[in-house]
Amino acid sequence: MSQWLPHTPLWQWWGRWLSPLLGPAGRGARESVVSVWTYPAAMERLRALRGLFACVGCMPRRTRRRERSRVSSPVPTCAVTLMLQRLQDHEGDRVQAYCELESALREADSRPPCGVVNRLLAEVSQDLTAAQGVTANVRTAASNVLVALARTHFTLVMAELQSHLKATGDASKETVLIILSKLFSTYAPQCIPFVWLMLAGLRSVVGQVRSGQTLRIACAVLKQWLDGVKIALSSGTQCPWPAMEKEQIYENLHKLLFSVVQNWQDCQEEKDKQAVLGAVAAMLDVLLQEELHREHVWEQLLWLIHPCQEIQDTCRVAKSLTIFLEALQGIDCVIPKDKFQDITSAVFCQLYDDTKQHSEAGRAELTHCIMLQARICPEETVLFLQSQLGDDWEAGCVAALGLLGALVCSDEPMMTEKLPQIVEAVQHLCSDPRTQVRQAILHFINDLLNANAWSCSAWDVVGHIFSEFSRTAGRRAAGNLSAQEVQEEGALQGLCMDILGSLDASVRGMSKLLWPRLLLFVVPAQYTGMLIPVSRCVQALSEREDLTGRRIEDLDPHFVSSMFQGPMLTPQTLLARLLVVAGSPVAGSELQAAALLLMKNLHSRFHKAVGAMWAVEIPLLLQCLEGKEESFSDTAEFEHRLLKFLRASLDTIEDEAWTEALSCKLSQRLSSSASSSGEKSFLYKALGTVLGACKGVLHVQEKLLQHLEEANMEESSEAQGMISLLSHAAESNFQTVLATLTTFASRLCKGWKARISRCKKMELDSRRAHATRSALMLAHGSLALRASKEQLLAHLEGDIVGNILMLYSCSCRDLQNNLALVQSITDFSSAFQAVGDSSCFNPSLKSKLLEILMDLMKKYYSGIPVSPVPFKVVQALEQLSKLKPSFESKDMREMLVLCCKNIVTHPSAEVMVKIRKSQQAAQYLQLQQRSLKALGRLMAVLLETEPTGGFFQNIVHVLQRSMTSDNMWERKRALQTCSQLLAVCEELQRGDACEHFGSLVGLLAPLTCDPMPASRQLAITCLSSLLRIQAKASNRVSETGDIRSLCEGLHACSVISQLQTSSKMARIVCKNFPLERTVDFMLAIKETIRRANGVRVRAAGKWMTTFLQMHGKDICCNVQPILYILRSCTSSAQQSTFVPFLCQAVVILTRCHTEVMVDNFSRLLGPTDSEMWKRIRKFCLQRWSQ
Repeated sequence: MSQWLPHTPLWQWWGRWLSPLLGPAGRGARESVVSVWTYPAAMERLRALRGLFACVGCMPRRTRRRERSRVSSPVPTCAVTLMLQRLQDHEGDRVQAYCELESALREADSRPPCGVVNRLLAEVSQDLTAAQGVTANVRTAASNVLVALARTHFTLVMAELQSHLKATGDASKETVLIILSKLFSTYAPQCIPFVWLMLAGLRSVVGQVRSGQTLRIACAVLKQWLDGVKIALSSGTQCPWPAMEKEQIYENLHKLLFSVVQNWQDCQEEKDKQAVLGAVAAMLDVLLQEELHREHVWEQLLWLIHPCQEIQDTCRVAKSLTIFLEALQGIDCVIPKDKFQDITSAVFCQLYDDTKQHSEAGRAELTHCIMLQARICPEETVLFLQSQLGDDWEAGCVAALGLLGALVCSDEPMMTEKLPQIVEAVQHLCSDPRTQVRQAILHFINDLLNANAWSCSAWDVVGHIFSEFSRTAGRRAAGNLSAQEVQEEGALQGLCMDILGSLDASVRGMSKLLWPRLLLFVVPAQYTGMLIPVSRCVQALSEREDLTGRRIEDLDPHFVSSMFQGPMLTPQTLLARLLVVAGSPVAGSELQAAALLLMKNLHSRFHKAVGAMWAVEIPLLLQCLEGKEESFSDTAEFEHRLLKFLRASLDTIEDEAWTEALSCKLSQRLSSSASSSGEKSFLYKALGTVLGACKGVLHVQEKLLQHLEEANMEESSEAQGMISLLSHAAESNFQTVLATLTTFASRLCKGWKARISRCKKMELDSRRAHATRSALMLAHGSLALRASKEQLLAHLEGDIVGNILMLYSCSCRDLQNNLALVQSITDFSSAFQAVGDSSCFNPSLKSKLLEILMDLMKKYYSGIPVSPVPFKVVQALEQLSKLKPSFESKDMREMLVLCCKNIVTHPSAEVMVKIRKSQQAAQYLQLQQRSLKALGRLMAVLLETEPTGGFFQNIVHVLQRSMTSDNMWERKRALQTCSQLLAVCEELQRGDACEHFGSLVGLLAPLTCDPMPASRQLAITCLSSLLRIQAKASNRVSETGDIRSLCEGLHACSVISQLQTSSKMARIVCKNFPLERTVDFMLAIKETIRRANGVRVRAAGKWMTTFLQMHGKDICCNVQPILYILRSCTSSAQQSTFVPFLCQAVVILTRCHTEVMVDNFSRLLGPTDSEMWKRIRKFCLQRWSQ
């Protein structure tokens, strides 16, 4: 062998690699390659080289686990050998043995032979790689032995560790990595030459480990070794590697870098993320030391971004780029501008590429990449984003705004200097019409306000929020948007409100920015929806500082500028606006509450006198809105309380000039409000309340006349609002309001019948003029309700009623005029009646009013179209009848007949069918029920004012025809009226009903079997009331229970069941029947038989025969009249149905009163007797004359 070794080129190759790799052999200087075969130390290095080759995969290596046999050695036995033998024989505690072995290896003269080292490495590796059965203490002790062994046999230990790193599925990687860390801490200079091999081994670890402690240890070891490499490269001494090996290190480091980024970018735990970032930063720090490799890193970054253009989900690529950029933050290296521009452009284009469906995570990662670039190169990033703002591509502009907003929110100190530049660039986009851009600008403003409110001095961001809100409201109100556009504009409005409502008053500069600038946006109507967030802001500001006083230099310059450009923001202007919002139910309770809170927090801005009062009263109003107070029922109640609060506030202020100024502001708002506006109704009432508090007569008259002339009374809302204004103003200024009304009414009626110009005639005869007359009539009635007793008695007949009749005489007397007249009569009659019984109304004037009402009743009747006039007339008659002196009996009878004819008799059955099929069915049925109830109340009033019983008889006579009518709807209405009449008699304890007991029972009895269930129920109700009245009048208790217990039988569908139940009721009623009313009963039955048919006739016969069976023997004096009634019944058209009952009745009477009946039958027949009566007469004479 010695002959060819010096001549073999392989030795030269080995010489180049062994000498720098293994270092000095033995104890002397560096030896030649030939001497390797001479000394044992050289053999040790060869074995190490063999292990290193196996580590990098150059040659196969047998597993040490299979080489369990001991290696014989000529070296004498030493302490290390003895301890190793104990380990191999498993004698004693392994931890203790390892500790003793470590101590022995650390002795200065300890250098075990190679055979012992091989056996020791095999034993230690067995404990390190064991999957189970080995404790953590044993592993730690074994690893310490390897560290101690490396003092003398470093290459063998390193080779062993590298083999474990390369092994697949080896469980010892965590321990091996810890050992590598300890080796570097102890033998750093000796570790440096093995860097390229260690990097190759770590690549296998990266491919097998995904998270956890092993990953963090691997990152720490990598960072530790690379820090040593960086020191070695920057120390200025000779490079410890040959040029080829150095390139190999860089190559392995490149591969490891991208392997780490690819495999460890999905780490979830924060500790894992930080470890990976530290490792990547260490690798980049080494790679960026030299220019050549630095360019390679930038190219790799661009290569990393390139896949974004080809895949849909860029989340993983973005994560990889994030790791690189975060690592670059900690490195003192500047990215070339061209490379930075390419990276930024690529990432930004992916961020707003509409062709890709980015996930939320992917979009967040891309955004984070831009933010990292801004930290690394802030100037270039800001300039790039600003350049995108002018792009015509909407998505790019929106993305740039979003990124600028994120930069504003960051805590980077560099952004402080860039903020004015960014704000100025965004400000130029304010007029952009694109929806997404407008939304992005609002989001940017939100970020800006929450981060640096003081930086907004150059741009009125608050004004832009309100302008955008007004802009969206105007576009939606135009009505020419698609459904999607309406939704987008609504979202913008909501965003404006959210931004303002979420502002933090504690942010530096926010107070100066918002106050008092927010007040400018309270008054304009287009900002109504923003009052909720404005209220929250003002409340937050008021809790932090006093808002009443601030020097001019402390105010926002935009506020100062607006104050000089726009109208003056006076306390009255502000209060008028807030009152209107608080009193408008259309706004919603939340907006109303916001207005009230603004009033409470800004009370010192209005008047110094209201602070204490508002502090108490406004929370009560807020409780009403929140529904906390049980007594609060509806919107009208809250409005009443708010107006009462306004009047109390004005009384507290006691400043006539201030009050008149408030009335002027309310008047201005009223004049400028549209008729369809939801707030106008409250404005009328609020202005009336304020005018009521004014003491200046001329001022009140001026405002009243102004709005009387301006109001368009053709619109019902305007007319009702004007009436409200006059009524509220009259509470404290009755004389002034009435005088103003008289003046204005005279203008409308002046020259009505005189010769005037055609133009004036057309003006007075216009629809608006007639509508105004109607409204003025209603206003006079409302004025009467507000007047005190003295004012009413002094002005009712001459001024109020006189003006009403004058206006009516000049009107066209259409439906609107007639309704206004009737309602005004109702109002002033009710007002006059309320002042006391001692007051007497003018009899002639009362008769005149009655005549007018009766004429209206004759003109209208219930039919199609449905007219409310009869109902209103009955209401007016009710109130007018209460006034003294009472009407005469003739007038009362005429009134009763006409009302019953209009309300009970009409409409006919045919018209009723048409009504029920029309669209006005529900309206009519509701109006009909109200009319019937009003008629009942009118009859009650007439009964109270008519002490004699003649009026009740008139009522029964009027209702009799309707209760026996063929029209079932008419019978139902008559029964409802009768039930109300009897209820009144029962309440008043009048005996009128007892005198007509027989007639009423005779009319009600057949109706217990009426085809309509409601009519049957009403008939039972009437009979029950009648029995109770009879019992009270006779001072006795009814012998039987209430007939209401038999109602279920009448609800049955079977006619037989109904007739049986009706017969039971007949027996109950007949037991309590006063016999002196027998003839009345029979006459009423006769009337039913004459006009009715079907089941009602049978029910009448049942009741008649039941009565005769129970009381036939007791009615001797009434036999002849009864016989005459029965005789007349035979000529009825319904005689075929009634004949059985007629015959039964005659038989009952003949048995009870034979002589009287035979005597009557013996008389000669009359010329009008029917054939049926002749046969009955013949039968009775043959049977009972014997």
